[in-house]
Amino acid sequence: MIRSLGQKSAFYLALIFGLGLFLGQHAIAQNGLTLEQVAKIQSVTNVYLSPDGNTALYTLSVPADPFKENAPNSSHLYALDVESGETEALITDMSVSGISFRPAYNTVTYLAKKDGDETRSLYEMDLEEGTTEKLYAFESNISGYDWASDGNHIAFRAPEPKEEKESPLPYSPEIYEENLTNTWAYIQNVAMEGHTPHRIPVDGSVYDIKWSPDQTKLMVAVAPTPLVDDFYMSQKVVIVDHKSREILAEVDHEGKLGQVTWSPDGEKLAMIAAATINDPIAGRVKIADTETGNTSLLNEDFEGSFDQIEWADANTLHYLASKGSWSEFGSLNVSSGEMEAFIPTGGPVISGFAHAANGVHVFEAHSPTHPSEVFITKDDFALERVTSSNPWLDDVELAPQEVITYEARDGLEVEGVLIYPLDYQEGTRYPVITIVHGGPEAHYDNGWLTDYSDAGQVGAAEGYAVFYPNYRGSTGRGLEFAMSSQGDLAGAEFDDIVDGVDHLIEMGLADEDKVGVTGGSYGGYATAWMSTKYSDRFAAGVMFVGISNNLSKWGTSDIPEELYHVHARKRIWDDYQGYLERSPIYHVDNAETPLLIMHGKEDTRVDPGQSYELYRHIKTRTDTPVRLVLYPGEGHGNRNATAKYDYSLRSLRWFNQYLKGDQTERPDSELEVQEMSIEN
Repeated sequence: MIRSLGQKSAFYLALIFGLGLFLGQHAIAQNGLTLEQVAKIQSVTNVYLSPDGNTALYTLSVPADPFKENAPNSSHLYALDVESGETEALITDMSVSGISFRPAYNTVTYLAKKDGDETRSLYEMDLEEGTTEKLYAFESNISGYDWASDGNHIAFRAPEPKEEKESPLPYSPEIYEENLTNTWAYIQNVAMEGHTPHRIPVDGSVYDIKWSPDQTKLMVAVAPTPLVDDFYMSQKVVIVDHKSREILAEVDHEGKLGQVTWSPDGEKLAMIAAATINDPIAGRVKIADTETGNTSLLNEDFEGSFDQIEWADANTLHYLASKGSWSEFGSLNVSSGEMEAFIPTGGPVISGFAHAANGVHVFEAHSPTHPSEVFITKDDFALERVTSSNPWLDDVELAPQEVITYEARDGLEVEGVLIYPLDYQEGTRYPVITIVHGGPEAHYDNGWLTDYSDAGQVGAAEGYAVFYPNYRGSTGRGLEFAMSSQGDLAGAEFDDIVDGVDHLIEMGLADEDKVGVTGGSYGGYATAWMSTKYSDRFAAGVMFVGISNNLSKWGTSDIPEELYHVHARKRIWDDYQGYLERSPIYHVDNAETPLLIMHGKEDTRVDPGQSYELYRHIKTRTDTPVRLVLYPGEGHGNRNATAKYDYSLRSLRWFNQYLKGDQTERPDSELEVQEMSIEN
């Protein structure tokens, strides 16, 4: 039964399948992590540092209580005194974004839509005085902004104005991919009352804009349309004159585009970008000449992927990179390409950083024992953790976790991350939950791996080994490895996953008759493939927003060009049969794996029809247990608290049903619950 998530009274009476039965003794003894605890986890999402290095700011992602409100996480703002380590809550009653230190003013600015505001506006906070005022509001929501060096001018992005037209009819249809709204770029002097913003006349939809250090030019990243496919594959970088608004240069680049930042002397741009149009991620460093637009690719053979860069001086970048299942922080000489690691692999996994001229660095980092927190380093680059957003987690017993390597059937070395069962005893075989990442241009780090759709430590507390394979095509191991799966959909890349399971069996850890598989998006594709093509190897599957038919997927997804350039490498109409044979529906007659299928009803990346198709094929052609659960209001992954919690419950209950004991009947469609809350 699929129930509206708005029917709260009925929903609260039937949400958990009896906590004692569902979570066993772990929920009572607090031995290991529970789903209720996962639902209340807070994590640091961004870090910022004042120019003098004395004050750090960070945002904290705070989930809604799924028993009270089906809402997305809120983003709260905190300040940290670097010297004393003391923190102060600045904004906790709303979500804020676009945090920045205003040059020359010693204040903090942010974007928010407060009560009474018609649009998302720019606010300014004086940390010393404790005062806040609205600095600037535009006729539409401000999407992002960048301060000029004078602290008076901003370059900002906002949706282009649209005239509201009244229709003589009481109903208006939606015209697909037409009449779309671009995001435009503007310049505004917020210190001048009554000043009218000037639009920067570039064609298309603007995704990033940054001032040059001397305020004479702007870097603008623009795609021809606001379509997601153009955002991925067709962004261009142009240099625009501040006064004349003329385009001075266009940067030589094609393919995916990430961060772009000006050198201190304004002569260069450093870009995290794709090496070529076929590179699946923006993970290489390119240096562009701001006068000519010519670019050079640095360290193409680097066996990792760059995640963030900041200029240390006119010829040196500080970089954050993924290397295998770890992170590395160091310096990169843009002339020679020479790299020096300041914080090598093996410690907490760093997700972001900021630095100041006095040598202070602030990091966002996580580990197997905690989600993202704030870390500080000074001259010696020794990481010091300075926040504890989930202090209760210190009292929860967690299972051991490690990086493992194994050999695929063709000899390739593959990495994965393994969480052992909480009560692990060597020589005992355990049921396994295999979690497959999406993309496939992504990877799992040896950090915090537990989320609403990733069983992680909750699975370990339930007696499972939880396995996260970084199969070929994953990021973090260089360009060649990331591109090694292209043109071979569901081929060697998914064989790597099966080979990883075989490795766990050979270790004496896995019970080969009790192996489950789950994943979302491309990981959902893998789950469907394992539940059909490799059904004899997997005893249960949970597919989330996954692909089942490559023919219909191409025609219903919002990223067909991305699919062609960085995955398939050939057009669907050139090989219909090949695409069909690499589709799970083609192998449904093999399907003996009980499969739970879950999907957001508003998903545009992987249309819900992919889940309908697989459900109908299995239900019609086999007697295999199958269930389809749809989430109204959700897209490519669940954003709202109750929808995420519901997903967690259904997923783990499905694995408990088919990987433990001899149960062969599907779990009941409804979830029974005790009234409760996740508040601390």
